Amino acid sequence: MQRCVKGMVLKMVIKPLFQKSKPLEVREAGEPYPIENPVNRVVEIPVAAIRPNPSQPRVIFDDYELSQLAVSIRQNGMLQPVTVRRVDDGMGYEIVSGERRLRASKLISLEHIPCIVIDTDNENSAILAILENIQRADLNYIEEAIAIKSLIDHFGITQEDCASRLGIAQSTVANKLRLLRLSDEEKALALRFRLNERQARALLKLPHEKRLGAIEKIGSLQLNTQQTDKFICDMLGEKPVERKKHVWAFKQVGLYINTFNKTIESMKNAGIDCVATRNRTDDFVEYIVKIPLK
Repeated sequence: MQRCVKGMVLKMVIKPLFQKSKPLEVREAGEPYPIENPVNRVVEIPVAAIRPNPSQPRVIFDDYELSQLAVSIRQNGMLQPVTVRRVDDGMGYEIVSGERRLRASKLISLEHIPCIVIDTDNENSAILAILENIQRADLNYIEEAIAIKSLIDHFGITQEDCASRLGIAQSTVANKLRLLRLSDEEKALALRFRLNERQARALLKLPHEKRLGAIEKIGSLQLNTQQTDKFICDMLGEKPVERKKHVWAFKQVGLYINTFNKTIESMKNAGIDCVATRNRTDDFVEYIVKIPLK
């Protein structure tokens, strides 16, 4: 753009607010894919340069859902970049999060996809992959359990450390790991009949020879969690454990009584001529409060 101002010619150069990074050239096999300072920037990376994450917790990829995602990417582009990291050998990148988007891109033969490159090690990459899937509710409870077990075994950390890094309770980690005591056939059947995590865990009370039949019965009758607990107890010839009703200790009740007494006293100090009568028996404390309206 050019303008004349008082006999001078000014040349104005307008740059776009956002410039897409220049795509990397596809190189011969064995050649690295160098980028100048790519960390924490959105860059376009060849699909051929991105390898799967060996710690990927998601093991089930629905073909129909992938095809639908591929159609969306073809029509609208990839709305959210995938996250990758440089691998130690410098020969490419490893996916940290967004493997479904990567797989869908391959279905439509995309050569480059937008990526955010982060600087992280193997352990943190595995943790991020699990967190990303858990937070997006992309994993079923069996996949979560397998991912947590892999994380603990591969990096030699405790359940407590794992829970701390994932931001969940240690008891949650322990409960999820218990699910791995189910056989592969039992896990698959529980997922097919859409049993929830608590129902699947309740199956562990049964001997192995009764579990498959129980899963089919629970699924076909569409039992909820409470009904499942009762059904399993009936199979074992046990009575369901009744939840204990909450019993107030008198010390706790006394706190409320003291608060009530202070309220009455505060009303009197404010000039409200209220009258409170208190009657106490072995079973209850009764208050009768009279507050004048005039």
